[in-house]
Amino acid sequence: MSSRSEKAKELFKSGYNCSQSVLGVFAEELGMDFETAMMISSPFGGGMGRMREVCGTVSGMFMTAGLIYGVKDSDAKAKGELYKKIQELAGRFKSQNGSIICRELLEGVTSSNTPIPSQRTDEYYKKRPCVELVGDAVEILEKFIKENPIPEKIML
Repeated sequence: MSSRSEKAKELFKSGYNCSQSVLGVFAEELGMDFETAMMISSPFGGGMGRMREVCGTVSGMFMTAGLIYGVKDSDAKAKGELYKKIQELAGRFKSQNGSIICRELLEGVTSSNTPIPSQRTDEYYKKRPCVELVGDAVEILEKFIKENPIPEKIML
């Protein structure tokens, strides 16, 4: 387990959502202040606003990948290369965890999609895989970054 992965887990345990926890451990190294990263990623927790759609950890991976490999213009070829990377990240996460969809990852966990966040209690952490998913997402992204050259503008 990497130190960045452990830090992401600690962010989650301290009350940040899953997406914030993933983006948060990369933000400052990528030229984004922590507060901005937290604000940008805040709507993606709980599978996008607790709607239980795409897992927030996956959204956090994608946001981080966008900061590293993102496209600034309308270059279709560059977008295709980026989308290939995003699909690879999604595939790795799904292969390791069975899905990229929050409600599927929480299967068997009583979970509503009301907009009110669940209380973070010991029981919450015992029932949900979220802490481990946060760690998995960071580790998947770290490995992916090592395997894929980082543009010179980025220094991780």
